[in-house]
Amino acid sequence: METIKNELAFVFPGQGSQAIGMLAELAEFHPVIKETFEQASDAIKFDLWVLTQQGSADELNQTHNTQPAMLAAGIAVWRLWTQQSDIRPMWVAGHSLGEYSALVCSKALSFDDALKLVVQRGRFMQQAVPAGVGAMAAILGLKDQQVIDVCAEAEQGEVVSAVNFNSIGQVVIAGNISAVERAMVIAKESGAKRAIKLPVSVPSHCALMKEAAEHLSVELEKIHFSTPTISLIHNTDVAQHTNTVEIQTALTEQLFMPVRWTETINYIHQQQVSQFVEIGPGKVLMGLNKRIIKGATHLAVFDSKSLDTVLETLNG
Repeated sequence: METIKNELAFVFPGQGSQAIGMLAELAEFHPVIKETFEQASDAIKFDLWVLTQQGSADELNQTHNTQPAMLAAGIAVWRLWTQQSDIRPMWVAGHSLGEYSALVCSKALSFDDALKLVVQRGRFMQQAVPAGVGAMAAILGLKDQQVIDVCAEAEQGEVVSAVNFNSIGQVVIAGNISAVERAMVIAKESGAKRAIKLPVSVPSHCALMKEAAEHLSVELEKIHFSTPTISLIHNTDVAQHTNTVEIQTALTEQLFMPVRWTETINYIHQQQVSQFVEIGPGKVLMGLNKRIIKGATHLAVFDSKSLDTVLETLNG
């Protein structure tokens, strides 16, 4: 019998957490990992397990490949969790693309429909901005408003904006490559500790993605969403949505509006949540969440050792 823990939230990573060989160790001991990838591969007619285990990093980092691979990874680890424990979170959230994993886990969206959507989402994003036109960069050590001001100064008729408010002192910017590069220089001059260009193939969450959002909106209208069975907080407006139209709107706007991750985690924490568990490959969100909420328990499930740790902690 499932037990809902009011103080528990699960969070799902998006692009940036992918890596060649991800979840390989878990797959050795738990068949559900490869079974989930096989289901996903059959649905999209492309072998995601071979891509993630034997492909090149450049191939995996192409957004139309990253998106279904990360969705499969998130759902594989979620399914593993449900086999290993009856404990369920009161809250879920996903970082950008990870929101689709959260929707599947909350039963608002079927896995097959989610796969179709993220494949199309990736293609629309790649088509909207050809390779080499856009870029993203992480700015470390400035306040949110400072980064917003830096982007305003760097625009010069092009697009560059703050798009991921990831944690205190870490904001990602996106836009035209030359504008992003100008913003990186200005950010360093303004006192940023670091400005790091990210290995992504499209500039997500900025105005350059509006065309992709228009195409995705058409596809979203074909999909039925159910009321989430787990409370889900969306990136775009840090709010819950319970009907199809609201969820479709949130997912459409997500493409060209910022990921408000710091606010999302703060909001969930304000609901008396003291335990955050990242579900999927790696521990990027765990690191961000530690900086956002210092007094909570932050864990991740990505291999056998981390799975055992989370099981022991939540059962303790």
